[in-house]
Amino acid sequence: MKPALSIVFFTVASGAGYGLLFWLGLLLPAGLLPMAGWFGVAGVAVALGLISAGLLSSLAHLGRPERAWRALSQWRSSWLSREGVAALATFAPAGVFFLALLAGREGVAAPAGLLAAVGAAATVYCTGMIYASLKPIRQWHHPLVVPGYLLFGAFTGAVLLALLAAAFGLGAGPALLAALLGAAGLALKRAYWASVDAGPPIATVESATGLGFIGRVRPLDPPHTETNYLLREMAFRIARVHAARLRRIVLSAGFMLPALLLVAAALFGGGGALLLTWAAALLALGGMLVERWLMFAEATHTVTLYYRGGSV
Repeated sequence: MKPALSIVFFTVASGAGYGLLFWLGLLLPAGLLPMAGWFGVAGVAVALGLISAGLLSSLAHLGRPERAWRALSQWRSSWLSREGVAALATFAPAGVFFLALLAGREGVAAPAGLLAAVGAAATVYCTGMIYASLKPIRQWHHPLVVPGYLLFGAFTGAVLLALLAAAFGLGAGPALLAALLGAAGLALKRAYWASVDAGPPIATVESATGLGFIGRVRPLDPPHTETNYLLREMAFRIARVHAARLRRIVLSAGFMLPALLLVAAALFGGGGALLLTWAAALLALGGMLVERWLMFAEATHTVTLYYRGGSV
Protein backbone atom coordinates (compact mmCIF):
# COMPACT_ATOMS: atom_id res chain seq x y z
CA MET A 1 0.00 0.00 0.00
CA LYS A 2 1.17 3.54 -0.71
CA PRO A 3 1.89 5.33 2.59
CA ALA A 4 -0.14 8.52 2.93
CA LEU A 5 1.82 11.03 5.00
CA SER A 6 -1.36 12.71 6.24
CA ILE A 7 -2.65 9.42 7.67
CA VAL A 8 0.76 8.52 9.09
CA PHE A 9 0.85 11.84 10.93
CA PHE A 10 -2.79 11.48 11.99
CA THR A 11 -2.37 8.08 13.61
CA VAL A 12 0.82 9.08 15.45
CA ALA A 13 -0.33 12.53 16.61
CA SER A 14 -3.85 11.53 17.59
CA GLY A 15 -2.61 8.28 19.13
CA ALA A 16 -0.17 10.17 21.34
CA GLY A 17 -2.82 12.77 22.20
CA TYR A 18 -5.42 10.16 23.11
CA GLY A 19 -2.80 8.24 25.07
CA LEU A 20 -1.87 11.33 27.07
CA LEU A 21 -5.56 12.13 27.65
CA PHE A 22 -6.15 8.55 28.79
CA TRP A 23 -3.39 8.65 31.41
CA LEU A 24 -4.39 12.10 32.66
CA GLY A 25 -8.03 11.05 32.88
CA LEU A 26 -7.07 8.04 34.98
CA LEU A 27 -4.19 9.26 37.13
CA LEU A 28 -5.41 12.73 38.06
CA PRO A 29 -8.76 11.60 39.54
CA ALA A 30 -6.96 8.72 41.27
CA GLY A 31 -4.72 11.19 43.06
CA LEU A 32 -1.54 9.70 41.57
CA LEU A 33 -0.77 13.04 39.94
CA PRO A 34 -1.72 16.49 41.24
CA MET A 35 -5.04 17.79 39.97
CA ALA A 36 -4.47 21.30 41.30
CA GLY A 37 -2.07 23.67 39.59
CA TRP A 38 -1.03 23.96 35.97
CA PHE A 39 0.20 20.43 35.36
CA GLY A 40 -3.19 18.97 34.48
CA VAL A 41 -4.20 22.02 32.46
CA ALA A 42 -1.00 21.90 30.42
CA GLY A 43 -1.30 18.14 29.90
CA VAL A 44 -4.89 18.23 28.65
CA ALA A 45 -4.08 21.22 26.42
CA VAL A 46 -1.21 19.29 24.80
CA ALA A 47 -3.43 16.22 24.38
CA LEU A 48 -6.26 18.15 22.74
CA GLY A 49 -3.77 19.99 20.52
CA LEU A 50 -2.28 16.74 19.23
CA ILE A 51 -5.72 15.18 18.73
CA SER A 52 -6.98 18.21 16.81
CA ALA A 53 -3.84 18.36 14.64
CA GLY A 54 -4.19 14.68 13.82
CA LEU A 55 -7.87 14.95 12.92
CA LEU A 56 -7.23 17.96 10.69
CA SER A 57 -4.44 16.03 8.98
CA SER A 58 -6.82 13.14 8.28
CA LEU A 59 -9.24 15.54 6.57
CA ALA A 60 -6.45 16.51 4.17
CA HIS A 61 -6.44 12.90 2.94
CA LEU A 62 -10.06 13.13 1.77
CA GLY A 63 -10.87 14.00 -1.80
CA ARG A 64 -13.82 16.15 -0.68
CA PRO A 65 -13.14 17.23 2.93
CA GLU A 66 -16.35 19.27 3.04
CA ARG A 67 -18.30 16.00 2.87
CA ALA A 68 -16.51 14.39 5.81
CA TRP A 69 -19.61 14.80 7.96
CA ARG A 70 -21.39 12.19 5.84
CA ALA A 71 -19.05 9.47 7.08
CA LEU A 72 -20.54 9.84 10.57
CA SER A 73 -23.88 8.47 9.37
CA GLN A 74 -22.49 4.97 8.66
CA TRP A 75 -21.63 4.07 12.26
CA ARG A 76 -23.70 0.89 12.16
CA SER A 77 -21.40 -0.76 9.63
CA SER A 78 -18.22 1.30 9.28
CA TRP A 79 -15.35 1.41 11.75
CA LEU A 80 -14.22 4.67 10.11
CA SER A 81 -17.58 6.20 10.95
CA ARG A 82 -17.42 4.82 14.49
CA GLU A 83 -13.99 6.36 14.89
CA GLY A 84 -15.35 9.75 13.87
CA VAL A 85 -18.31 9.49 16.23
CA ALA A 86 -16.08 8.40 19.11
CA ALA A 87 -13.59 11.20 18.40
CA LEU A 88 -16.28 13.87 18.43
CA ALA A 89 -17.94 12.39 21.51
CA THR A 90 -14.63 12.41 23.39
CA PHE A 91 -14.19 16.16 22.87
CA ALA A 92 -17.15 16.90 25.17
CA PRO A 93 -15.83 15.32 28.39
CA ALA A 94 -12.27 16.30 27.48
CA GLY A 95 -13.34 19.93 27.13
CA VAL A 96 -15.17 19.81 30.46
CA PHE A 97 -12.09 18.15 31.98
CA PHE A 98 -9.87 20.98 30.76
CA LEU A 99 -12.20 23.76 31.90
CA ALA A 100 -12.76 22.13 35.30
CA LEU A 101 -9.01 21.83 35.86
CA LEU A 102 -8.55 25.43 34.78
CA ALA A 103 -11.24 26.58 37.24
CA GLY A 104 -10.02 24.34 40.06
CA ARG A 105 -13.28 22.36 40.19
CA GLU A 106 -11.90 18.96 41.14
CA GLY A 107 -15.35 17.49 41.78
CA VAL A 108 -16.26 18.10 38.14
CA ALA A 109 -12.83 17.29 36.73
CA ALA A 110 -12.69 13.76 38.16
CA PRO A 111 -15.75 12.24 36.39
CA ALA A 112 -15.06 14.23 33.23
CA GLY A 113 -11.50 12.90 33.17
CA LEU A 114 -12.65 9.32 33.54
CA LEU A 115 -15.17 9.75 30.71
CA ALA A 116 -12.46 11.33 28.55
CA ALA A 117 -10.15 8.37 29.26
CA VAL A 118 -12.86 5.91 28.19
CA GLY A 119 -13.54 7.93 25.04
CA ALA A 120 -9.83 8.10 24.20
CA ALA A 121 -9.45 4.33 24.49
CA ALA A 122 -12.61 3.73 22.43
CA THR A 123 -11.45 6.07 19.66
CA VAL A 124 -8.03 4.42 19.34
CA TYR A 125 -9.72 1.00 19.34
CA CYS A 126 -11.93 2.09 16.44
CA THR A 127 -8.87 3.38 14.56
CA GLY A 128 -7.18 0.01 14.92
CA MET A 129 -10.32 -1.81 13.80
CA ILE A 130 -10.43 0.22 10.58
CA TYR A 131 -7.33 -1.69 9.49
CA ALA A 132 -7.88 -4.98 11.30
CA SER A 133 -11.29 -5.41 9.63
CA LEU A 134 -9.82 -5.37 6.10
CA LYS A 135 -9.54 -9.05 5.18
CA PRO A 136 -7.88 -8.51 1.76
CA ILE A 137 -4.76 -7.12 3.49
CA ARG A 138 -3.02 -9.91 5.36
CA GLN A 139 -0.68 -7.65 7.35
CA TRP A 140 -3.62 -5.64 8.73
CA HIS A 141 -6.16 -8.41 9.28
CA HIS A 142 -4.08 -9.69 12.19
CA PRO A 143 -4.95 -10.24 15.88
CA LEU A 144 -2.06 -8.01 17.07
CA VAL A 145 -3.01 -4.92 15.04
CA VAL A 146 -5.65 -3.55 17.44
CA PRO A 147 -3.62 -4.33 20.60
CA GLY A 148 -0.70 -2.63 18.87
CA TYR A 149 -2.68 0.55 18.24
CA LEU A 150 -3.83 0.63 21.87
CA LEU A 151 -0.38 -0.13 23.27
CA PHE A 152 1.48 2.31 21.03
CA GLY A 153 -0.98 5.08 21.85
CA ALA A 154 -0.61 4.36 25.55
CA PHE A 155 3.19 4.31 25.18
CA THR A 156 3.56 7.60 23.31
CA GLY A 157 1.03 9.21 25.63
CA ALA A 158 2.98 7.98 28.65
CA VAL A 159 6.22 9.36 27.19
CA LEU A 160 4.59 12.79 26.87
CA LEU A 161 3.25 12.42 30.40
CA ALA A 162 6.77 11.66 31.63
CA LEU A 163 8.06 14.75 29.82
CA LEU A 164 5.44 16.95 31.47
CA ALA A 165 6.08 15.36 34.85
CA ALA A 166 9.81 16.05 34.50
CA ALA A 167 9.11 19.66 33.52
CA PHE A 168 6.93 20.14 36.62
CA GLY A 169 9.24 18.14 38.92
CA LEU A 170 6.65 15.48 39.77
CA GLY A 171 8.85 12.43 40.24
CA ALA A 172 9.84 9.29 38.38
CA GLY A 173 6.52 7.39 38.26
CA PRO A 174 5.42 8.45 34.74
CA ALA A 175 8.91 7.78 33.33
CA LEU A 176 8.92 4.23 34.71
CA LEU A 177 5.40 3.65 33.37
CA ALA A 178 6.46 4.82 29.91
CA ALA A 179 9.61 2.67 30.02
CA LEU A 180 7.53 -0.40 30.88
CA LEU A 181 5.13 0.30 28.03
CA GLY A 182 8.08 0.81 25.68
CA ALA A 183 9.41 -2.63 26.56
CA ALA A 184 5.93 -4.10 25.98
CA GLY A 185 5.70 -2.31 22.62
CA LEU A 186 9.08 -3.70 21.59
CA ALA A 187 7.96 -7.25 22.43
CA LEU A 188 4.62 -6.87 20.64
CA LYS A 189 6.15 -5.44 17.47
CA ARG A 190 8.73 -8.21 17.29
CA ALA A 191 5.99 -10.81 17.77
CA TYR A 192 3.84 -9.17 15.10
CA TRP A 193 6.59 -9.10 12.49
CA ALA A 194 7.59 -12.69 13.28
CA SER A 195 3.98 -13.81 12.84
CA VAL A 196 3.46 -11.87 9.60
CA ASP A 197 6.73 -13.08 8.08
CA ALA A 198 6.01 -16.72 8.92
CA GLY A 199 2.32 -16.66 8.05
CA PRO A 200 1.04 -18.31 4.87
CA PRO A 201 -0.32 -16.13 2.06
CA ILE A 202 -4.07 -15.61 2.01
CA ALA A 203 -4.20 -15.91 -1.76
CA THR A 204 -2.14 -16.83 -4.80
CA VAL A 205 -2.68 -16.24 -8.50
CA GLU A 206 -3.82 -19.86 -8.74
CA SER A 207 -6.43 -19.54 -6.00
CA ALA A 208 -7.57 -16.09 -7.15
CA THR A 209 -8.19 -17.23 -10.72
CA GLY A 210 -9.36 -20.73 -9.87
CA LEU A 211 -6.90 -22.15 -12.41
CA GLY A 212 -4.54 -23.83 -9.97
CA PHE A 213 -5.68 -27.27 -11.10
CA ILE A 214 -3.77 -26.83 -14.37
CA GLY A 215 -0.49 -25.86 -12.66
CA ARG A 216 1.33 -22.61 -12.13
CA VAL A 217 -0.46 -19.51 -13.41
CA ARG A 218 1.18 -16.29 -14.53
CA PRO A 219 -0.26 -13.21 -16.26
CA LEU A 220 0.74 -12.83 -19.91
CA ASP A 221 -0.25 -9.17 -20.21
CA PRO A 222 -1.08 -6.48 -17.62
CA PRO A 223 -4.78 -5.70 -17.11
CA HIS A 224 -4.16 -2.06 -18.09
CA THR A 225 -1.81 -0.34 -20.49
CA GLU A 226 -1.48 2.74 -18.27
CA THR A 227 -1.21 3.36 -14.55
CA ASN A 228 -4.46 3.66 -12.60
CA TYR A 229 -5.70 4.20 -9.06
CA LEU A 230 -5.12 0.59 -8.03
CA LEU A 231 -1.53 0.65 -9.20
CA ARG A 232 -0.86 3.99 -7.52
CA GLU A 233 -2.44 3.14 -4.17
CA MET A 234 -2.36 -0.66 -3.82
CA ALA A 235 0.81 -1.76 -5.61
CA PHE A 236 3.41 0.21 -3.66
CA ARG A 237 6.48 -1.93 -2.99
CA ILE A 238 9.39 -1.51 -0.64
CA ALA A 239 12.69 -3.34 -1.07
CA ARG A 240 13.32 -6.04 1.50
CA VAL A 241 16.65 -4.51 2.51
CA HIS A 242 14.99 -1.15 3.18
CA ALA A 243 12.20 -2.80 5.17
CA ALA A 244 14.72 -4.63 7.35
CA ARG A 245 16.63 -1.41 8.01
CA LEU A 246 13.47 0.50 8.89
CA ARG A 247 12.37 -2.28 11.21
CA ARG A 248 15.61 -1.95 13.12
CA ILE A 249 15.06 1.80 13.37
CA VAL A 250 11.57 1.26 14.78
CA LEU A 251 12.73 -1.25 17.39
CA SER A 252 15.77 0.73 18.49
CA ALA A 253 14.76 4.39 18.12
CA GLY A 254 11.04 3.88 18.67
CA PHE A 255 11.09 1.58 21.70
CA MET A 256 14.46 0.46 23.07
CA LEU A 257 16.32 3.77 23.34
CA PRO A 258 13.34 5.73 24.72
CA ALA A 259 12.80 3.06 27.38
CA LEU A 260 16.46 3.18 28.41
CA LEU A 261 16.47 6.98 28.49
CA LEU A 262 13.33 7.00 30.62
CA VAL A 263 14.82 4.56 33.10
CA ALA A 264 17.91 6.74 33.29
CA ALA A 265 15.74 9.82 33.85
CA ALA A 266 13.92 8.04 36.68
CA LEU A 267 17.20 7.01 38.32
CA PHE A 268 19.07 10.30 38.07
CA GLY A 269 16.27 12.84 38.41
CA GLY A 270 17.03 16.53 38.61
CA GLY A 271 17.60 18.75 35.61
CA GLY A 272 19.08 15.91 33.62
CA ALA A 273 15.76 14.06 33.76
CA LEU A 274 14.11 16.74 31.65
CA LEU A 275 16.76 16.47 28.95
CA LEU A 276 16.55 12.68 28.96
CA THR A 277 12.76 12.67 28.70
CA TRP A 278 12.91 15.22 25.87
CA ALA A 279 15.27 12.91 23.98
CA ALA A 280 13.03 9.91 24.75
CA ALA A 281 9.93 11.73 23.48
CA LEU A 282 11.58 12.82 20.23
CA LEU A 283 12.91 9.32 19.58
CA ALA A 284 9.61 7.63 20.45
CA LEU A 285 7.50 9.89 18.24
CA GLY A 286 10.02 9.72 15.40
CA GLY A 287 10.17 5.94 15.68
CA MET A 288 6.37 5.71 15.62
CA LEU A 289 6.25 7.79 12.43
CA VAL A 290 8.58 5.24 10.82
CA GLU A 291 6.51 2.37 12.24
CA ARG A 292 3.28 3.75 10.81
CA TRP A 293 4.89 4.44 7.41
CA LEU A 294 6.23 0.90 7.35
CA MET A 295 2.83 -0.49 8.28
CA PHE A 296 1.47 0.88 5.02
CA ALA A 297 4.54 0.19 2.89
CA GLU A 298 4.67 -3.51 3.82
CA ALA A 299 0.93 -4.10 3.38
CA THR A 300 -0.08 -6.10 0.30
CA HIS A 301 -3.61 -6.07 -1.11
CA THR A 302 -4.96 -9.12 -2.91
CA VAL A 303 -5.84 -7.00 -5.96
CA THR A 304 -2.14 -6.76 -6.78
CA LEU A 305 -2.16 -10.45 -7.73
CA TYR A 306 -3.66 -9.46 -11.09
CA TYR A 307 -0.84 -7.00 -11.74
CA ARG A 308 2.31 -8.71 -10.61
CA GLY A 309 1.36 -12.31 -9.80
CA GLY A 310 2.93 -14.21 -6.92
CA SER A 311 1.06 -14.39 -3.63
CA VAL A 312 -0.09 -12.05 -0.86
